[in-house]
Parts: sequence; structure tokens; C-alpha cells
Amino acid sequence: MEGELNNFAMVWITVLASLCHCHTIAKFIPKGTARFLAILPISILFIFLPLNLTTVHLGVISSFFIAWLANSKILLFAFGQGPLSTTPPMPLSRFLPLACLPIKIHVHHSNNKHFKETSAVQIRQKQIKSSLNCLIKIGLLGVLKKIYGYRQHFHYKVMTSLYCLHLYLSVELMFAMLAALARILMRVKLEPQFDEPYLATSLQDFWGRRWNLMVSDILKPSVFQPTREIFSGLVGRKWATFVGVIATFLVSGLMHELFFYTYGRQKTRWEVTRFFLLHGVSLSIEVVVKKMVKGKFRLPAMVSRPLTIMYVVITSCWLFFPAFLRGNAEAKVCNEYRAFLEFVQNGRVISPNVLSCT
Repeated sequence: MEGELNNFAMVWITVLASLCHCHTIAKFIPKGTARFLAILPISILFIFLPLNLTTVHLGVISSFFIAWLANSKILLFAFGQGPLSTTPPMPLSRFLPLACLPIKIHVHHSNNKHFKETSAVQIRQKQIKSSLNCLIKIGLLGVLKKIYGYRQHFHYKVMTSLYCLHLYLSVELMFAMLAALARILMRVKLEPQFDEPYLATSLQDFWGRRWNLMVSDILKPSVFQPTREIFSGLVGRKWATFVGVIATFLVSGLMHELFFYTYGRQKTRWEVTRFFLLHGVSLSIEVVVKKMVKGKFRLPAMVSRPLTIMYVVITSCWLFFPAFLRGNAEAKVCNEYRAFLEFVQNGRVISPNVLSCT
């Protein structure tokens, strides 16, 4: 474990130094091809850097933050786009956390006093609701931990469904903690990272407006829009939109393949990529159907919500979680959690490999 912590420290020192380099060269190299070529070596480094880590928590999280989020942001920055490109240029103290973390600064789009007051009230209400939701989700994680002790009595598919819930709870709580830290350090208001995805009434609603909004905000300018522009002249604007959707989900699938390889080091079977491509095609079909009916027919929310969540859960159990669990992720997560508790309670650094949750 000590070696993994040393690698973790070196990886993030390298990331911060690389981001300082990106921030500095922007002062001397204008946006465009020249800046892109200057940043390209950093981009390639960010893809492979997390492979120095092998644990689920440190490896997968670092891979997500570095290989995907930070990488996408600096590539957009090279062309004067994305959250890192502002006028005037943002200071390094804001550039670094904004590049590394899954956060987005809340921006007021109106000078109207009433609008600002209303927005402030809404933000406070969301913060109160968010705090209550966090407490509930922490409680649910505790319940899941107890259930896992009796997993031998549950069907495999039931346990896989619980893993879906566990993944959502863990990711949202982790993002919330990082956002709280960034809010304190940067002294800014941040956009929500999730918007109650379990209330989604369609796949378009789930992926575009509720699930992991930080990733959606990055994928749109970095993948969807360039792909749509490239293919508009070849297949027309209408079909180019669908190509952009498929390309977006394809990139998402490939990045998840990288995450899983980080800790499992197993040859991929492309199940995760097929999961995201399936959802890309399904979302495209959904959009076509909506345009065909032109709003004349719409399922009530009490029907569309469970159908949407059922589709996400069933396809996740079919394609997503088998790939995740194949690397013995369940045991690794448990062992790493026990090693962390041992460090917090007794100050001892123990390798997760010598622990067992069975």
C-alpha cells in the first residue's frame, strides 16, 4: 500500500506540474494549432499516467480525473474553449482545481436584481435539499454494507442491481465532497454535479440533464459538436447529429474501458463499449420517435420513470457490471476499504492484498 501511495503522490505532482505548464504557455502561445501542439505531449501523458496505479479507489478515480476530465479540458483550452478559457485568463489558483476536479463554476447570466435574488434562494434551497440527500445516501450505503454480509443468500442479479445503486451513491457522494472542498478553497458557487437521475423520464433526460453533468458539459464541446460539424457536410445536419451522439457514447465507452483496465489489467471484451453504444443508439431512436409524434403523445412520468431506470439497470447488469466485477473489483474495494480504516484508526499502512473480506 505504501508503494501505491507513493505512486499516487508522484502521479498527482506530475499532473499539477503539467497543468502549471499549460497555464504558463497560454501566456505566450495563442490559441489554435500551435498551442495544441504544445499541449499534445501533456495530453498523451495524461492518458497513460494513471496506469502507474493499481487500486480501484486511487487508480479508477485518478484515471477518471486525469485521463478524461483534465485531458478534455486542456485540449479544449488549446483552442480557447471549455471551462479553463476565460477573459481575462483565470489565475493559477483557480485553474488547477477547475482542471482536475469534476466541478463547474456557477455563472449569473443576468444583471437583474430580482433574478439574482431568486437564483440565490434557489441555490440555498438546493443546498439544503442536497445536504439532506447526502445524509440519506450515506445511510443507504451503510445498509448496503450490511446486506453485502449476507450476499450468499441473494441471487446474483439482485446483488448486481445493488451494485448499480452502490455505484451511483458512491460517485455522487465523492463528487459532493470534492465540490464542497473546492467551494471552500475557491470561494465560488458551483453547478450541481447530478440532478436526481432516478427521476429521469427518458434516456435523453437521464444522460443529458441528470447523470454526471460535468462529463456531459465536457463531452458536448469536445466530441459531439466537432463530430457533428465534420459530418454535416457529408450526411447533412440531421444525420450528423446522430453520428455525434454515437461518437459521444463511443468515447465514453472507451474511457470506461481504460478505467477498468487500470485496476484489473485484464484484456477487454468490449462489453462496456457495447453498453454505451447501445445507449447511444437507444437515445437516438428515442429522439426520432419524439420528433415523429411531435409532442402529441407522451407517457406519464409515473410510467416513463420506472421504465427508464429499469432499462438503465437491466443493461448495466448485462454489459457494464460483469466487466467491472471481472477484475475482482468487489473483493478489492472491500480490502482497500479495510486498509483505509486500519490507517485511520491505528495509523498503520497495510497492503490491501494481505487483507480479506471473506
